Amino acid sequence: MEERNFMETKPLVPLLMSMAMPMMLSMLVQSLYNIIDSIYVSRLGTEALTAVSLAFPLQNIVLAVAVGVGVGISALLARSLGQKDQEQANAAASWGVLLSVIHCILFVGAGILVTKPFLSLFTENASILRQACDYTYIVMCLSFGCLMQIAMEKIYQGLGAMKTTMILLGTGCIINIILDPILIFGYLGFPAMGVSGAAIATVTGQIAAFFLYVIVYCVKNPGVTIHWRYLKGYAHVIRPIYAVGIPSTLMMMLPSVLVGVLNGILTAFSEVYVAVLGVYFKLQTFIYLPVSGIVQGMRPLVSYNYGAGKFGRVRGFIRHSLFASGLIMLLGTLVSLAIPGALLRLFDADEALLQAGVPALRIISLGFLVSTVGVVFSGVFEALGQGTLSLCISLLRQLVITLILGFLLSRIWQATGVWVAFPIAEFAAAIAACVFLKRFHGGVFFPFGAGNADDEVR
Repeated sequence: MEERNFMETKPLVPLLMSMAMPMMLSMLVQSLYNIIDSIYVSRLGTEALTAVSLAFPLQNIVLAVAVGVGVGISALLARSLGQKDQEQANAAASWGVLLSVIHCILFVGAGILVTKPFLSLFTENASILRQACDYTYIVMCLSFGCLMQIAMEKIYQGLGAMKTTMILLGTGCIINIILDPILIFGYLGFPAMGVSGAAIATVTGQIAAFFLYVIVYCVKNPGVTIHWRYLKGYAHVIRPIYAVGIPSTLMMMLPSVLVGVLNGILTAFSEVYVAVLGVYFKLQTFIYLPVSGIVQGMRPLVSYNYGAGKFGRVRGFIRHSLFASGLIMLLGTLVSLAIPGALLRLFDADEALLQAGVPALRIISLGFLVSTVGVVFSGVFEALGQGTLSLCISLLRQLVITLILGFLLSRIWQATGVWVAFPIAEFAAAIAACVFLKRFHGGVFFPFGAGNADDEVR
């Protein structure tokens, strides 16, 4: 237990950076492989890129469940360690692994039953539908690698072992990057499998990362024990895991719902806008994933110090996380405004995609900087065990306002109305997030205004 005292004693900025930097690097690598994935697929033509874009909502649901439950595990584990309750920490990790196994089984059934009916809602093009189904069947039915890898990743993050997660996540991403061209285009004697090759490369990287976690855990116990004996008598940990995990899962599912509905709106104007939206979501991961790395580094620190009653340190971590995330978002805004065409050409964009995509990227990027508040505060509420408040912020950011305004404004400005809805939603969500945190626990965690980051308030 004393090994983790650094979470409540080390100076704020060095500690946050030591936790966040490995995750930022991991997220950058992950965002790189997501973009490279799409770059390779784009070489197969716009139809293939559209097919993978249509598959995104179902693929993201798998990731949402994995990360959502993982965040619940990590938050409970870190709070338990802050309260010096090792047994409950062991139970959180053990139950988290079992719940993830159950989710693996459920997604096999969902992949078989849901894939084709869902994708058929968004295209009548037989070639696009076939490629989208080929891709989605693989990533859904072989999703155990994603689910189990992320469960282990969140356990290690809850322990503060960020370097381990950086190395293993990065290894899985690199395997994916290497396999992409080999399996998509048929190099080194492999058959050319097209979008199916991209899917196989993705799940192979995830499965490899999971098995590496198992090996690392077996070689050295990280500070928490995963064992069946912690299942009996500790079923009460399921509730706090899902109290954070379900809202976090729903929060991550929002892009799937958003993309699904917006695809329906955009196809009324042209299928090229569906490709634009798909490319945007690939590009924005390169901005948001490093920020997610900061939030992931912040989250166990907030959970641990909240459990330990060191509320002043919690506020300090929030303040510094906002500043670091804001710098990344500002850079993303400037790049998107300055060279949107160059970014789109990474995906072998033709003239139609460029004409539709350049103004779209410039408009949407106007909301990047202000979205810092919503993203960071959502992570704060997850760390504090307040999953519902985190979900409310994300609903405003990624669903309610965007969909309502996107539908209404598209009646006036067509596709441009959809793009305008994005920054408006970010501004509204930032205001709501500030209100929520200001009112929570008497405003003791609100990072703006007076307050000594070294004080302790109970």
